[in-house]
Amino acid sequence: MKIHRVGIIMNGVTGRMGTNQHLYRSIAAIIKQGGVKLNDDEMIMPDPVLVGRNKSKLEQLSAATGIKAISTELDKVMADKNYGVYFDAQTTDRRAMAVKQAIAAGKSVYCEKPVAVTSADALELYRLAKRAGVKNGVVQDKLFLPGMLKLQQLIKTGFFGEILSVRGEFGYWVFDGGTIAAQRPSWNYRKEDGGGIILDMLCHWRYLLDNLFGGVQAVSCLGATHLKTRYDENGKPYTCTADDAAYATFELPNGVICQMNSSWTVRVRRDDLLTLQVDGTQGSAVATLRNCVLQQLNGTPRAVWNPDIDSPLNHFDAWSEVPAQQSFDNAFKIQWEMFLKHIVRGDEFPWTLLEGAKGVQLAEKGMESWRKRAWVNVEPLTA
Repeated sequence: MKIHRVGIIMNGVTGRMGTNQHLYRSIAAIIKQGGVKLNDDEMIMPDPVLVGRNKSKLEQLSAATGIKAISTELDKVMADKNYGVYFDAQTTDRRAMAVKQAIAAGKSVYCEKPVAVTSADALELYRLAKRAGVKNGVVQDKLFLPGMLKLQQLIKTGFFGEILSVRGEFGYWVFDGGTIAAQRPSWNYRKEDGGGIILDMLCHWRYLLDNLFGGVQAVSCLGATHLKTRYDENGKPYTCTADDAAYATFELPNGVICQMNSSWTVRVRRDDLLTLQVDGTQGSAVATLRNCVLQQLNGTPRAVWNPDIDSPLNHFDAWSEVPAQQSFDNAFKIQWEMFLKHIVRGDEFPWTLLEGAKGVQLAEKGMESWRKRAWVNVEPLTA
């Protein structure tokens, strides 16, 4: 059996996403399963070094995963030829500089989004990577969620007929960190540290809309900072300078209208933390993180508006679950395995740093719309 060893610098693994999704549920899981199978005679085996600023946390992660290599010296591991791939899950404001350093060192790059704070910086990263001839990719995890994969299958089979509209609800109540601990780090609510839900979530909505429904040509967005004060990891109050909610409408080139609400200040009374409803002439579907339900035209109940009586219909009863026709792995792990195959065998990997720049562009356009209180066109972004 031929083993293709891939050395990976994993920077920022001490953070929430870096630890849980990228280390535990992706790279450590791939190592535990024996690597990524290419064929009966070849396997890919990740060989990571865990990098961060907190040595104690790195040692804890090393003990939990069995990954021995750790470092607090990024410059040193960047110079190590044994590691040909650089992965970044740091806070957003630190990412662009480190990715530039990795490209200059000749490393292939795979990173979280947003890839940068501005679309100009994000586009520069792609141009630098292309000029250097290094392979590159951006995490687009929601494309590989079971619910979204089921929704994609419905789209491919023409289930909807003509798609008319898309409505998405994302979010949950993030505690302020006072009497109850917050579920997200405090930097998320400081604009000066790269925080804000528009920058965070419109990057997600960009790749979902691009890959599922055909792009975005204009946006109208209203942001808000609903909670003015939160408490940091040390229990100290701080002023929130970043938006914690965004209410956006997107116009797609094919005439589809998409509305997406994103909020860290909403209490959940829906099927999941993310619900995406697609309505078409022949049917509708609602996808969540793991599930998808549908309603065909000939199964749509005849609703009659009468506010004077209780509804005779339980509208939830008229939906059928889309069956799972395959087994589903962790969404982050799926894309990691695809990127590793791209590194070793050159398999297609379309989610490059350019796609990451498109996400940042949409976030910028959303902020511009909020500032101007107007619709803003989203021009095609090319290298």
